[in-house]
Amino acid sequence: MRSYCWRKFICLLVLFICFSIESDAQTERESELEETGLWFGAYIRVKLSDKLGYYGEHHLRYRNSLENVSSFVGRTRQSYNRAGLSIQFSEHMEAIIGPTLVWNYSPDPDNPELVNSTIEPRIWTQLLYKNKVGKINFYHQIRTEHRWKKPDHLKDSDFDYTDRFRYKFFLYIPLNKPVIEKNTLYFSPSAELFMEFGKSKVFNPFEDFRTYNGFGYILNNNVTFFAGHMWTYGQKSSGYQYKTNHILRFNVFIGLDARKADQKMPPINMGY
Repeated sequence: MRSYCWRKFICLLVLFICFSIESDAQTERESELEETGLWFGAYIRVKLSDKLGYYGEHHLRYRNSLENVSSFVGRTRQSYNRAGLSIQFSEHMEAIIGPTLVWNYSPDPDNPELVNSTIEPRIWTQLLYKNKVGKINFYHQIRTEHRWKKPDHLKDSDFDYTDRFRYKFFLYIPLNKPVIEKNTLYFSPSAELFMEFGKSKVFNPFEDFRTYNGFGYILNNNVTFFAGHMWTYGQKSSGYQYKTNHILRFNVFIGLDARKADQKMPPINMGY
């Protein structure tokens, strides 16, 4: 009976992914492919005590050349650094709060009217709920971000303040083992909604909808590798035009434990 349920679930999951791919293709025909890119990320977690820890995200992001939207690499897009204090309320609930500093690079490096890079400071909070059904780990992630950004890259331009709300749902499904542990290969599908609010976002509050699907490999309790494809769909500044992006992402997740030796119980760090 259990084997039948799993076969039924896998069939439904495959149908869902196929439907999503077809829906993405249909949506892309109705919108403009704005960007392709290649993102590299390092996610770091350090356990400081039973309740407190450090969390960091560090990304280097590239985008396509100006001449070829399908080239994936040609210009530096962002250097992205997020840090935070994590608070573990229970086995299922965690919160994080901290600062972010992003360097946004010029979309046209040869244009003398644009500055080469601008900084984008943020304050962010996150609430994560996690649980397990059978062998599947599932997560609900809510993030809020307060951002100060120079969107046009013009010299002497002012910062634009916006608030962003993000909700993400994702799964970790082990493929070669019955549970998530060392040497596990897993599949992770996800969907995330981005909404942005502020004086400049009257016509385009729908910033992004993202599907990010990929495969991870847990090397040991401290290191996990992950690679996947992300498709995004969102409003342009006009409000009635839409754009899509295709991004290839490669990540490493690093988990450390700074507690005393007799207190250490290093968890598997799969990231999010």
